Amino acid sequence: MQTSPGERSEQDTTVDVIVVGSGAGGLTAALASSMGGRKTLVIEKASMWGGTSATSGGMIWIPASPLADPQHANDSAEAGFTYLRQLTDTSVSDARVRAYIAQGRSMLDWLHAETEVRFRSLPYTDYRPDVEGAQLGYRTHDPAPLDGRLLAPEDLQTLRPSAPAALLFNRLAFTMDEVHPLLHRPPGWWRVLFKVMARYYLDIGQRLRSRRNRYLAAGNALSGRLKLSLDRRQVPLWLDTAMIEITRDAATGRVNGIVAERAGKQVRIHARRAVIVASGGFERNAGMRRRYLPGAWDPSVSGSVDSDVGDGINAGQRIGAALDNMDAAWWGPMLRFPDEDRARLLTFERALPGCIIVNQAGRRYMNEAAAYDLVGQDMLAADRPDASTSPSFMIFDNRFRRQYPVGPLMPGVPLFLHQRGLREILVQTPDLAELARRIGVPSARLVETVRRFNDDAVRGKDLEFGRGDTPYDRFYGDPKVTPNPTLGPLLEAPYFSIPVHAGDIGTSGGLLTNEHAQVLDVQGQPIAGLYATGNTSASVMGHAYPGAGGTIGPAMTFGYVAARHALGS
Repeated sequence: MQTSPGERSEQDTTVDVIVVGSGAGGLTAALASSMGGRKTLVIEKASMWGGTSATSGGMIWIPASPLADPQHANDSAEAGFTYLRQLTDTSVSDARVRAYIAQGRSMLDWLHAETEVRFRSLPYTDYRPDVEGAQLGYRTHDPAPLDGRLLAPEDLQTLRPSAPAALLFNRLAFTMDEVHPLLHRPPGWWRVLFKVMARYYLDIGQRLRSRRNRYLAAGNALSGRLKLSLDRRQVPLWLDTAMIEITRDAATGRVNGIVAERAGKQVRIHARRAVIVASGGFERNAGMRRRYLPGAWDPSVSGSVDSDVGDGINAGQRIGAALDNMDAAWWGPMLRFPDEDRARLLTFERALPGCIIVNQAGRRYMNEAAAYDLVGQDMLAADRPDASTSPSFMIFDNRFRRQYPVGPLMPGVPLFLHQRGLREILVQTPDLAELARRIGVPSARLVETVRRFNDDAVRGKDLEFGRGDTPYDRFYGDPKVTPNPTLGPLLEAPYFSIPVHAGDIGTSGGLLTNEHAQVLDVQGQPIAGLYATGNTSASVMGHAYPGAGGTIGPAMTFGYVAARHALGS
């Protein structure tokens, strides 16, 4: 819609910068705008704020980080460029890659100096450690936990809860420091478990009111720290406010605001400087998935929030914005439970010894311990009528069941105490032949697949797919198991199976942008006044996923870039 400068209504609001979406990218953009002295407004279509960022692990991937310990990290901006340049698409310009690396460092310095946001650099290996320029740690950053009582009570109540996959027993928040003790149970691990449980259950005042955890970690901590920073600058965030369209000046063509729906009424929000769209991808839009992601068209295989239906992408396209990489997503193997509203990413369980993933022909077809985006892509690429991977099946034995979790399935906890949805899809049988019959795969082939895998596991070398050959494979493996921490035979009955689906944690194609986060039109020219970041935009990563935090890192960086460019700084 085009408007003239004189058009106004009683529902008009005027600000300098409108930010559409309250995920980490949007809130970072709003912070940078408000701290540049501009009147800023954040709108969010859902009744809860934080977007998918709030439900995630909250990590960001920034090469040559100023927070990396120089005694352990030997990184450089050039190494980061070399690594990312080899992974991302040729259509992604050098200028965008260099802007991400340089501005990501600047953003981290600015956040720590000027806001409540705090990160620490982790010894978490890049997802492609065999590619030139990769690092075996200190590019991934973890947000510091936050006491939720620092937020206004209504903000804590309306913050999107962490995804169940990011919580212990579907309710207890934990930090990255607590992951390995809880997962591998070394001596003294029970102290960590006690601390995690005590944080939750000893908050008696909150337990009397709500299941909601006031100890915020991961994506909840990142979102909470961003919101706390915005609150201290009195930046408003309107919930239940959906962007309907982007408006342009009739004379100049410059984007000058949006039309939104709030409280059942249409409102015009005018932007003197910019509209920054950070409203998420299209992963929960069945029609768009069928058009752009036909191999994984079902929205229920996504781990994203239900409000991500492509609103920002469609609004941009209606005013002439170009799209790019619409077939791209942050792929992964997903668990889907009938009593949950979205899928769960199978992050680390695949790397633990004593499990395999097979197709419907009863065969392994990939390295199960690889980075989850590669596993998701392998699942899609290997799918065919005579050996479907939709779904595949994770197979494990009783020893694995006693020692390790699988999604919500907790070791040492009787099955009847678990959620109904898990009990409905988990299959348990006394032998492999019966398991094969129950899940509909050829018995003889599954038995042979397990036999061959067991032989390799005993030797410590996966001759078929190289599981455990890279530092990333071994990152989540069990260090107590040698010589290969990701390999262990399946020998002990009963045997278990759980279906695994090729899905995603969000789409990564969208509005085409330049190194300043400006949205480009179909002729490749910037649309004045319009910016995009996060999954609304086509990612600087292209079709790749370089390391943990490769989604939120660019979202926050280009949110920061967009606001600074819009303000002329």
